[in-house]
This record gives sequence, structure tokens and C-alpha cells, in this order.
Amino acid sequence: MTPRFVTTPLDGRMTAPAPRIDRLDPSLIPAFVPSPALDAGLARLRSPDAVVITTGQQPGLFTGPLYTIFKALSAAALARALEQRWRRPVVPVFWLANDDHDFVEASHASWINHDGALVTGALPPRPAEAPLTPMYRQLLGSGAEEVLGSLAADLPASEFRDGTLDWLGRHYRAGATAGDSFAGAMAELLAPMGIICFDGSHLAAKRAAAPHLMRALEAAADIERDLDRYAESLGEDARTSGVSVGGGASLVMLEASLGRDRLIADGTTFVTRRSHERFTVGDLERIAEDSPTRLSANVLLRPVVESALFPTVAYLGGPGELRYFVLTPPVYHRLGVRRQQPLPRWSGILVEARVDRVLSKFGLRLPDLMAPPGSVEARLVREQLPEPAVRALASMRDALEVGYGTIGAVGSEIDPTLVRPVQGALHHALAGLQDTERKLVQHLKRRQDTELGQLARARTAVYPNQKPQERVLTVAPFLARYGPSLLQQLAGEIEHWYVGALEGLPKPS
Repeated sequence: MTPRFVTTPLDGRMTAPAPRIDRLDPSLIPAFVPSPALDAGLARLRSPDAVVITTGQQPGLFTGPLYTIFKALSAAALARALEQRWRRPVVPVFWLANDDHDFVEASHASWINHDGALVTGALPPRPAEAPLTPMYRQLLGSGAEEVLGSLAADLPASEFRDGTLDWLGRHYRAGATAGDSFAGAMAELLAPMGIICFDGSHLAAKRAAAPHLMRALEAAADIERDLDRYAESLGEDARTSGVSVGGGASLVMLEASLGRDRLIADGTTFVTRRSHERFTVGDLERIAEDSPTRLSANVLLRPVVESALFPTVAYLGGPGELRYFVLTPPVYHRLGVRRQQPLPRWSGILVEARVDRVLSKFGLRLPDLMAPPGSVEARLVREQLPEPAVRALASMRDALEVGYGTIGAVGSEIDPTLVRPVQGALHHALAGLQDTERKLVQHLKRRQDTELGQLARARTAVYPNQKPQERVLTVAPFLARYGPSLLQQLAGEIEHWYVGALEGLPKPS
């Protein structure tokens, strides 16, 4: 029995993308990651009227949090929905941002152990002398196999356990890089859904992207001015985008002595932000020609490059990506690239049967588990006080308020100065009654530790560390329990959601 899927829609308006006509550049083909789906996907991409739905993510250990998988399945689901509307090939492509340098995100994975507790396995910190090494060059070392061993120890015996561990072990091994591990694991996992993976750090991808990055550098001053004006016109929307503009910062990153570093315009040259190395435009042109893997796009430029390389009609992103996408129109305009439609990915919770049993037992709804810890527990315990005690406490509270109210009224006629002492006595009496109730609840709570433990474990399963499940837990334990069909069923649920979201939206003429 698979979990039930609960949709938690992200902010972001659903707008029907518009088709476009472009052809796949054959020089990009080597950058696609081999998988059982690749040949069929490329055959569809070569069709003259094929278009692409893209999404992507930087590397994560054991594929990272669930939302990475949700992104990919969203691309496949929307592609199928649009293909039915447009009657033309729509290919889902997952862009592997393996040139990213965020080791923290790439180095840990979290899961629920057999006791229902949250466990996080992490690789050892990388050397201080290489703080910005891109993930396509970052070796995993033996730490990956050690974390995989920890995960294996926490997975109960099941039909799909060994297959899941074998899948991870094929890719996350000591001699592999974080980028290659992520690419191989994702390409294999997503192949049954017809999703093909593109390695943005591959030499073929870098050669194709280099002219667009050089144009962004050559127009850096104009782009900065455009972005500054556009951000001012957006007001609060720009301030909440999570992306800062200005200060001479270009949209291009360069691998220099400290790793992947931002290029800052300084007169007619560019300087790396952290290592302070200086490059002329001529220097950067030679790098683009001879070593294009050293150049990469930042978050505002990356979707522009994607749309320049592929006939992309939509990019599916999460909350952060949708926020920074609002700043991108001036970049597309300045570089002469058609802007794809930014759309929200599917967001949701996998609710397992053990969680549903707890909800049913306590008469709770799923949102109750996302309330601050302790609030639901206290309410449940309080509700289980014996009815005679509840009635007695309420009766005593009412009697105290009525009795002291009468005394206070009489006292004020005798001497107005008596009012305050009478009110103080009432508050003291009510506090004593409340203290008695609290002690009753505390003792009852100790008797109910088993049930409250069940509630705590259910909360951890759907809202670990007070964060959305999709942003914390990795997919592997779910696959070990439910098998590959889990993703097929989830993909169907997501497609149903997109079809519903597209209903009523105009179709292209």
C-alpha cells in the first residue's frame, strides 16, 4: 500500500505556456546523461516541432530532498498534459546544475529511522583551501559509502530495500564526484518517466553556453542598469526576490584560484569577488574558447541560457526560483533570448499509513501535525481528563468568579480601597485552581507517553524539524518501502493536478 499524496500548492499563478519553434543543436547531445530513456527522448527532441519543459537542481546526496524528485516529476507531468493539448512532442528535461559550488546542500541527506526519529547523514567538511569547488570536480571520498551504510542500517527488511541500496551504491561511491553521482542516480531513477537529464557542467554544454555568457559580460553595465531600473519598478516584489543586484556584479561566475567566483566589473576589466583576480575581456574570451567549463551562469542568467539552448516553453521551480524569476525579463531582453514561462512545481506530502492511523486515533487532521510542538499534545491530554474533573474545575472557576465578584461589589461600598485586594485574592485563587489542573494534566501526560510518542513520530514523518517534509527527507527510504511504482503513481497524481490547473486556460491558436 503506497502513501496517499496530499497536494500543498505553492504560490505562483498557473499560466498556459505558449509553443515555440526551434531545433535542438546536435552539438548538445553528448551532454545528456546516458539512461534507458535517452535514445527515445533524443528521438523526440529531434522532431521539428518538439518543445521542452525544463527544471533542475544542484547536486544533493542520495538525490537530495524530496522536492528535487517532485520537480522532475512535475516536468514529466506538465509535458504530458501539454502534449495532449498541443498534439506535438513535449520533452521533460532535468538540468543538472553540477557546476554549482554549494557543498553544504550536496553533502547531507536525511531520513526517518526505525524508531521514528529524524537522522541526517553528512559527508566530512571539505578542505578549507577549496571552499568554492564546483560539484562536478568535488570528490565524495569514503564518506558517501559510510553514510550509505548508516542509511542501510535504518532501513527495515522489505522487497525493495536491496534494490534501492544497490541503485545508490552504483552512483554514490568514493571515487565519484558529487556531480557525477547525482547525474547518474537521477538519470537512472527518472528514466521510467521518460525524463532525460542534461549535465550543465559537460564540455558540450559549456561550449554552447559560452557565447551567451560572453555577451552577458560584454553587456554587464547595460544589464546592471536595466536590472536596477526594473527592480525599482517592481518595488516590494524585487526586494523579496532573494537576489541582490548592483555593485558592478555581473551574472557570470568564473572558476579561479578559490573555485567558482563571481565576476565584478571594475572599469574595463573584471575582478573575482573573493580571490580578487583581474581579467580583461580578452582574457575571458580566451577562457571561453579554451576552457569553457570554467565559466558558468548565476541564478538570474541560468534560465536564460536554458532557453537559449533548448526550445523551452516553461521552467518549473520552487518558491525561491519563482521569486528570483521576476527579475529576469531585462536579461532576456538584453540578450535577445525568448523567455520561457516560469511555473510552480508540484508540492506535497507523502502521508504513510502509520501517520493516518495516528490521525484517526486522535481525531486529528494533517494540519494539526504542523502546529507548534506541544499545542496538540496539551489539547489532547486536557481533553482526556475525566469528565467529573472537568465539570468540577469549571464549576469551581465559575463559583470563584461569582463569589469574589459579590465580595468585591460589597467591599467597594464599604471602602473603595478593598477592591484591589479582593481582585488579588481572586487571581490567587484562580491561579491555584489552574495549578491543580496543570498537575492533573502533567500526571495524565506521564501515563500517556506511549500515545504522545506516536503523535511525535507522526509529526516528524510529515513535518520534520518543523520544516516541510519535501525540504528535508530524501526519497530513498520511500523507494525501499514501496518500490519504483511509487514514482509512477505520484507522477499520475501530479499530472492530474496539472491537467486541472490548465483547465479553463486558453489554448494556443
